[in-house]
Amino acid sequence: MAQTRTGIAVLGAGSWGTALAILLARNGECPVLWGRGAASMAAMVTKRCNEVFLPDYPLSPEINLESDLETAVSTARDLLLVVPSHAFRRLLQDITPLLAADSRIAWATKGFEPGSGKLLHQVAAEVTGKERPLAVLSGPSFAAEVAADLPAAVTIASNDECFREQFAARFHSPRFRVYSSDDVVGVQVGGAVKNVLAIAAGIADGLGYGANARAALITRGLAELVRLGDALGGRRETLMGLSGLGDLVLTCTDDQSRNRQLGLALARGMNLEDAREHVGRATEGADTVYEVVRRAEALDLEVPISKQVARVLDGDLSPECAVDNLLSRDSRPEIAS
Repeated sequence: MAQTRTGIAVLGAGSWGTALAILLARNGECPVLWGRGAASMAAMVTKRCNEVFLPDYPLSPEINLESDLETAVSTARDLLLVVPSHAFRRLLQDITPLLAADSRIAWATKGFEPGSGKLLHQVAAEVTGKERPLAVLSGPSFAAEVAADLPAAVTIASNDECFREQFAARFHSPRFRVYSSDDVVGVQVGGAVKNVLAIAAGIADGLGYGANARAALITRGLAELVRLGDALGGRRETLMGLSGLGDLVLTCTDDQSRNRQLGLALARGMNLEDAREHVGRATEGADTVYEVVRRAEALDLEVPISKQVARVLDGDLSPECAVDNLLSRDSRPEIAS
């Protein structure tokens, strides 16, 4: 008789994956935390911390560190993928032959798939099968603050009610409030587009344009986010919630945001390559922006902020000219009739 698996494995030992493993352990779980590099995982085993991404937060004995993917997958029923969007399909392809019939997949990755423009639930269904339970965790939450047990709130979305509620229960705590939703599209669009807008906010602040400009950019950026999310099938109330507006405000206004840091570096005159090296960690918005623009154009939607960010990243336009282009657009009604 096959052994029933009930545990959870976090696949991806960056800052966010590590923070979520710390949270799970704090909640009484015994999660597996997997990372690709055998040497880096061995160092984490020895030092009981992630010196590269979260050096100030010890890893409790309840967190089982693993560099062998097959071992990690075989120990848990629920798998939480926490890798950049460009690595999402590859990891799914790696784990699919290892999955049990009752394995369930969730992710805390934010973005469209680079190149295809697909939302990640589409990629997951394509690779692992349409019948497998899927879920996404998203919302305004910086890794270091979650690891430090500071208050936060997120949304977990799934079309499978049982998985949604059980998965939410793993993470919910007095300091980490979890809301549930069945709007998988809306939650993902919010988490993806806000990274693009955070780059724009970083550019504006890096140029010294002030709080008024930042507020206007966030508000008009929200209009782009809602416009695209609505067209793709997300619900407006989701886009105005934690995984949309909430994450947008967080990412645009605090320097813990890697995408905002990228915008600040671009405003200082760095090119994209140097700016990414300066930030030193994945900046999803720099890949997502092209998919946002392509999807919007295919749907005949206006996304002027995203388009200007894409031009700056391509080196076609200076940050100053990009902001001037936005400010010089014709006056129009704020709310379309």
